Amino acid sequence: CGHAIASLKNSMAWDEAVYGREYDLDVFNVVAVDSFNMGAMENKSLNVFNSKYVLASRETATDADFMAIESVVAHEYFHNWSGNRVTCRDWFQLSLKEGLTVFRDHEFSADMNQPAVNRIKNVVRLRAAQFPEDAGPTAHPVRPDSFIEINNFYTVTIYEKGAELIRMLRTIVGNAGYRTGTDLYFDRHDGQAVTCDDFIQAIQDANPQVDLAQFKLWYSQAGTPTLTVDVARRGDDVVLAVDQAVPDTPGQTGKKPMHIPLAVGLVGADGAAVPVDVGDGALEMTKVLEVREASQEFVLKGVPEGAVVSLLRGFSAPVKCVRKGGVSKSELAFLMRCDADEFNRWESGQQLAIQTLVSNAEALVASSNDVAALPPLEDDVVQAFEKTLIDTSVSPSLRAQVLSIPGESYIGDQMAVVHPEAIHAARQHFVQQLASKMRGSLESSLEGLMEEGEYILDDESMGRRALKGTVLSFLASLKDESTFEKCLDLVRKGTNMTDTLAGLSILASSESPLREVALAEFYAKWKDEFLVVDKWLRIQAMSPRADALSLVKSLMKTEAFDIKTPNNVYAVLGGFVMGNPYGFHAGGKDSYSFYADMIIELDGINPQVAARMVGGLTKWRRFDTERSALMRAALERVRNKEGLSNDVFELADKSL
Repeated sequence: CGHAIASLKNSMAWDEAVYGREYDLDVFNVVAVDSFNMGAMENKSLNVFNSKYVLASRETATDADFMAIESVVAHEYFHNWSGNRVTCRDWFQLSLKEGLTVFRDHEFSADMNQPAVNRIKNVVRLRAAQFPEDAGPTAHPVRPDSFIEINNFYTVTIYEKGAELIRMLRTIVGNAGYRTGTDLYFDRHDGQAVTCDDFIQAIQDANPQVDLAQFKLWYSQAGTPTLTVDVARRGDDVVLAVDQAVPDTPGQTGKKPMHIPLAVGLVGADGAAVPVDVGDGALEMTKVLEVREASQEFVLKGVPEGAVVSLLRGFSAPVKCVRKGGVSKSELAFLMRCDADEFNRWESGQQLAIQTLVSNAEALVASSNDVAALPPLEDDVVQAFEKTLIDTSVSPSLRAQVLSIPGESYIGDQMAVVHPEAIHAARQHFVQQLASKMRGSLESSLEGLMEEGEYILDDESMGRRALKGTVLSFLASLKDESTFEKCLDLVRKGTNMTDTLAGLSILASSESPLREVALAEFYAKWKDEFLVVDKWLRIQAMSPRADALSLVKSLMKTEAFDIKTPNNVYAVLGGFVMGNPYGFHAGGKDSYSFYADMIIELDGINPQVAARMVGGLTKWRRFDTERSALMRAALERVRNKEGLSNDVFELADKSL
């Protein structure tokens, strides 16, 4: 519990320094529960936690575990003010406390660690879970209009998108204006139950120079806005013509333009940052443009020839931002290498990969998965990734993030129709090609990262471990048995759980004969540590194998699995369905039927957990006709089950 206690003390000190909020009691009580549906609960003076967010040792916990504990402990502590001292008037205002508190814990984690890496991880989570929710049948505003079961509104929209709204408010009014506004909010409403409008009004009253009336639409309109930006030179200037569109969602059509802060920068032809001048007398390296209309023009004055525009820096708004006519791979490679905004360096790498991945996946659909017919990877793409790998001026943590290839679910979200087999093959091919062309740099990098020493939990050490895992994953794609032997050494002799699980994950996803050896030895060593066993279960459930369904059924018959334990369910069924799109869909009708059976069985045991599992079937419209029909039939069977809980019924019914 030492790390949790240290995180609590750090969060108390941070809240005093950043928000001026002190703890108001003499004792702060913490309870850890092994079987708990949620991550934690912020009862006044008695915070209840899922054990995974409190119990950690240097032997059993990964770097990610330590970071999650830090974040969740801080989140629950911050609720003392944003949730308890000032609370919600009604359930429709749930994001008043959750969105604000998520933003507070995001900023705390950024200050405790590397801000850019923290931001990247938060956006990955938002795009992976909230963007699809906003585009699906259960889309709802941050302040919902209605519900059957309130448990179903503890969603990524309420939490993560709600946090992005607070971030945008701070961007619009500035750091000082935001602090003045939150001071007014807490002082004005201490001891009261209030609304989202009350929070915005406090920010507005503290910043009368800003009009936030239009911003309130973010709380009432669902859907992810799209900004389409046309970049054109006009003499010495560059003109940004910005069109915004807010898509129709269930129950909402014909939406109004939103108030969107669009952060932009310029990168000169030599790679140096260029100040942005919009004629307001303030030259800034990153300028926030306030998009308020359906179509709007912004003029960047005196832009040097060859300078490249960097859009949506720091992910300044939860939107999709696209360049009219697209962005060339050479320009993306340039931004990936030179952009001063670290978030956009990562984003450029993601878009560079996505262009090839989506194109290849579509080609594979048309050619019945003929991988041999795919074109070779362009030199611009390879060089951009290789230069990132060997650039030691960039932190290991950021390099690990920039080198991370988009996941299969995210690739599918960029396609008109999701084809899991083609996406899986396209991603495998992309990684293998990159690894083959970068092999020398990968091997020399790995050699420098394999040094052993005392386990240290700091940015540099965590970054080195993250980069080591990324490099090993690339090399493992080449299926050289010597790489798998290195992974087995990590499983057997790793000095920390991060390295050990990196090796185990790679082996579990491979066809190497060392796979079964590693899994058996790991379980024998750690079978009495239930949190570690959950990792063992999840790693196998997420292995992208054609026989994933039979593997999952086997895992559920082991002594390690208990369907009545939420963490076991999240590890196995959640890992299989949410974290293994290829493996889940490879089973076709059998997978969907099995999963429907599991939801129904879980509903009789723990309706809240069952409801969390429904999401594996709700995106059935996104797939090809045959697969879509099978998924829909499975979901209908769940919805029509007699005696179904409101938790599951509401989500299943809305999704049909």
